[in-house]
Formats: sequence, C-alpha cells, structure tokens
Amino acid sequence: MDPIEKKFGQGLTYECVNCNAKVTAEQLSVTPEVKCPICGYRVLRKSRAPIVKHVKAR
Repeated sequence: MDPIEKKFGQGLTYECVNCNAKVTAEQLSVTPEVKCPICGYRVLRKSRAPIVKHVKAR
C-alpha cells in the first residue's frame, strides 16, 4: 500500500460543494492544498456509496 492510499484510503471520491465535480484522492494528493481542480473552491465533501439501509418498523 502506497502512502497516498494510507492517507486518503482506497477508491475515495470527493465532491466539490461549489461545482459538484467528482475528485479522486489521487487528484487531491498532487497539489499541496486541498481544493477543487476545476473551480478552485476549498470545500469538498466525501461522496457516499449508494447503499440502501433497511430499517425494521415496529
């Protein structure tokens, strides 16, 4: 496992809050600061997998 995968995890994608661009952890590790490579906005959120949770009704 290389240092990028240790730091960011494997297969993580982030989403820019401003322009909704998908950014991978490898793209973020190229630059020294965390920001969107398209618009330069500094607020990113971690994308969630489309997992459906089933809750039992009582």
